[in-house]
Amino acid sequence: MFTHVMIGSNDLEQAKGFYDATFVALGGDPGVMDARGRLIYAHEGGRLMITKPIDGNPATAANGGTIGIVAASRDHVLAWHMAGTKHGGTAIESPPAERPNRSFVAYLRDPDGNKLTARTLPTK
Repeated sequence: MFTHVMIGSNDLEQAKGFYDATFVALGGDPGVMDARGRLIYAHEGGRLMITKPIDGNPATAANGGTIGIVAASRDHVLAWHMAGTKHGGTAIESPPAERPNRSFVAYLRDPDGNKLTARTLPTK
């Protein structure tokens, strides 16, 4: 359904450190900066893009919004969470844990306050 998710950042260098670490923890590659100054992360057909807002106003986090990232395993979720907290992210909600649907989930806020989750797909 979606081609990409775009979020804003007030500090692209800090965002790159955070997202490079978390995407590598999931088995992805560090991001690349495109000609328009946007960070782009591509993994398994999805793209996450980070940019300074084009209207010149400060970036703000979506209140109530969460970006979900699929992880291949529980170990990937834990590595993502650890990498994120070591690179300016903040652990939020509960500690990484299994949910009733048997998915394994962790939550972070990135350095700009955007809410993210990494999770394994539910099992039957």
